[in-house]
Amino acid sequence: MEILPPPLHSHLGFGSLLLQNARHRTDSLASAAPAFFAPFAEVKSLTSLKMIHAQMIKLPEKHKCEEGLILQYMNFGDDESAAKLILLGDLRTSQLRSFLEFNADRAISLRLLEVFRDFHRKGIVFGCRVFATVLITCTSVLDSLLGAEVHACLMKSGHMVDMSVQRTLLLFYGRCWAIDSANRLFDDLPVKDDPARNEIINLNLKNERWWESLKLFRDMQFLSARANDTTIAAIIQACGKLGALREGKQIHGHILRHLFQFNLFIYNALINMYTKNGELDLAQRIFDSMENRNLTSWNCIISANALLGHFDNAWDHLLNMECYNIKPDVITWNGLLSGLTVNGLYASVLSIFRRMQTEGVRPNSSSTTPALQSVIELGLLNHGKEIHGYVIRHGLDCDVYVGTSLVDLYVKNDCLPMARAVFNSIRRRNIFTWNCLLSGYLLKGLFEEGKSLLNQMVNAGMKPDLVTWNSLLSGYFKWGHTEKALSIMQKIKRSGLIPNVVSWTALISGCSQKGNHTKALEYFREMQQKGTKPNAATVSSLLRSCGGLSLLQKGKEIHCLSIKNGMIQDAFVATATVDMYSKSGSLNCASKVFRMIEKKPLAAWNCMIMGFATYSRGKDAISLFQELCTKGINPDSITFTALLSACKNSGLVTDGWNFFDNMSKDYQLAPTVEHYCCMVDLLGRAGYLDEAWDFIQSMPLNPDATIWGSLLCSSRIHKNVEYAEMAAKHLFEIEPHNSANYILLMNLYAMYNRWKDVDKVKDLMNRIGIRHGQAWSWISIDHHLHYFSADENVHPEAGEIYFELYQLISEIRKLGYVPDTDCVYHKIDDKAEKEKLLLSHSEKLAITYGLMKTKSKAPIRVMKNSRVCSDCHNAAKYISIARNREIFIKDGVKFHHFRKGQCSCKDCW
Repeated sequence: MEILPPPLHSHLGFGSLLLQNARHRTDSLASAAPAFFAPFAEVKSLTSLKMIHAQMIKLPEKHKCEEGLILQYMNFGDDESAAKLILLGDLRTSQLRSFLEFNADRAISLRLLEVFRDFHRKGIVFGCRVFATVLITCTSVLDSLLGAEVHACLMKSGHMVDMSVQRTLLLFYGRCWAIDSANRLFDDLPVKDDPARNEIINLNLKNERWWESLKLFRDMQFLSARANDTTIAAIIQACGKLGALREGKQIHGHILRHLFQFNLFIYNALINMYTKNGELDLAQRIFDSMENRNLTSWNCIISANALLGHFDNAWDHLLNMECYNIKPDVITWNGLLSGLTVNGLYASVLSIFRRMQTEGVRPNSSSTTPALQSVIELGLLNHGKEIHGYVIRHGLDCDVYVGTSLVDLYVKNDCLPMARAVFNSIRRRNIFTWNCLLSGYLLKGLFEEGKSLLNQMVNAGMKPDLVTWNSLLSGYFKWGHTEKALSIMQKIKRSGLIPNVVSWTALISGCSQKGNHTKALEYFREMQQKGTKPNAATVSSLLRSCGGLSLLQKGKEIHCLSIKNGMIQDAFVATATVDMYSKSGSLNCASKVFRMIEKKPLAAWNCMIMGFATYSRGKDAISLFQELCTKGINPDSITFTALLSACKNSGLVTDGWNFFDNMSKDYQLAPTVEHYCCMVDLLGRAGYLDEAWDFIQSMPLNPDATIWGSLLCSSRIHKNVEYAEMAAKHLFEIEPHNSANYILLMNLYAMYNRWKDVDKVKDLMNRIGIRHGQAWSWISIDHHLHYFSADENVHPEAGEIYFELYQLISEIRKLGYVPDTDCVYHKIDDKAEKEKLLLSHSEKLAITYGLMKTKSKAPIRVMKNSRVCSDCHNAAKYISIARNREIFIKDGVKFHHFRKGQCSCKDCW
């Protein structure tokens, strides 16, 4: 045969350096195989051992004890003699494989490869046994290149026909190279025996090639090859991981036909397989049919019941174990803890965690992790600290999963210094540990610390994964760094990773939270094009964007998507759906969705009450609040904000006062600035400006811009210049760059023809550098938004729109419409010119365009970024009569629903 090239992995020479650390093996080797040491009990030196070896060579085969000799040479540090004996001795391949896997450490393995290289250089010809031994050794030290060279020699020498060599090669490629290499080798084998087929199936299973393993197993059955017990059990476990119930049942049938059913290992695997496929009854039937059960069998059925939510049955099984003289171990208790955690019964997890200790079972890392997860979910920081103390006392802090859970505990309880201290104490950190602490820094806005940690992570040889990038994405969006967040999305794509649903949701949610709703919907379209399926968080953000733009049709599509994917009962999705319909002008749909929610969270109640408030249906809001209280649900401060908003929009002053007083008296809720703002608005809109002023003066909180803004709006409505000027003075100090405050005051001056005061306000704006805020209205036609402005003819069909509007105004004049020229805040004396300016109001243009482009009886839905003026409000009433159409106008405060000449706000806005 040909000899391997001389270099043959020159780096193996470093194996001699490792021998210096391999001299402590005497006791462990002797205890590992005491029978091998019997002939050598009196050996005291390496010289005497060699003498005994020389005598043994002359003995018959049955009296030789090569394994004992090898161990003795290793004991005396003569690894070279041990390696030579392994290569040149008479041990069978199966014996060598077991011996090397059990006894040899890395030093003897490297020495064996060095000896093989030296022998090969000298031209010594080896047989299949030696090549198999070398391949086993290459596999144990993961020497992929030398093993590939040995494979080449085997092909040249014709030893590939040996079945033992084939199986060893399969194992080598499966562990040292990609599993695809092992599969190609198996396909190329001219003859495949049963052990080789079992080997390739198990290699695919270890590499999580579940479907490939099932295909190979099926091929075995077609060829009448026999799978061993280990393969059968492993393939059953694969069916559990895949959720392949049909295939699992077929293999169960195969087991029954071929009498594998008496193997406890297979029985237990079947119980696990049926459990993971949700078939508890079948798992229980298998357990009941077992004549002999071991501890693993009991643990399997207890874990099965716990995971599938049958905790009473799981507990009964645990108590019955003692009747069979089998004592529960830590794995038994861990099965209960795992099932309770999966089902979200976190309080019960802590109860069982304490119970197992009273039963004398010491929790291990697998017990502590679910306990820590439970205290995280329950927000019990002090309990978490107690468990942390237990972890330290019992040496569990070296476990990376326990350490990561502790980091997560402190991160989620806003204890970043403690999280960092735990992180620093973990010796072997995985990617989850790094990501956990990194997300803590980023979500707190500590980007410098986050960048430093990321650099440490990279320097430690840990490559950022998708979770790492998603944490950066979410952190930047949360703190308003939109450009940096978008750059992270580009980095994800450039790094070769594929953005997942978390990545896209962070992008969509970030845009939605910042009010960039159009961009959020664009990203969703791109997400769909990439084939990424949305989750509940994605859908919630999309519904928020649809509500923000009042896109009813698009919102309905997202609602259908949530129903199709079974998300509608998710608390966040359901609440977002109610909110979307409320903000998109379909209060009836919002109410229907609200009533269909089985377990209504408080947020859903708050959304519905606020919906009634927006539509000026104060009595309905109060009725719903009373229903909430009868359900035993405690309202929060948001509930009262919605309730007081309903009262102010409907002019229910007495009711508003009562609810405000009852907040602290009956519900122990201290009013916030939002509640005080609602009360100022309630009093001011109702015309009680003196009471509103006195209320502000008596507030225990410092009035902010919202308080003074409410007083200014009310003063403009009731044309009270004195209070308006006092409110404006405070607003100019608090938020000097908000143009809306200046415009409101100018409009009030204009009503009284105080043009010098108007000019003074304009000069003040010019000095500060404030630009006049532009009023916009928009309407959705065929999924496209059309924008209109009073200041610019921005729409391409402006000419046709104005022509139609002139005709419409002429039509409603005959019905009694009279233009309200008081809504023109310009110094113009000509009444006709004022009426002409009224035509350019953006909501009139949007309504007209909607009538032009929609021929059905569908309602016209117009959105506006500022309050609707009284002239447009009056005109919409007449248009609803003239064209027999319902019109919805959503301004900055509420919805106006015009129908048959009436508005839902009852002219109170």
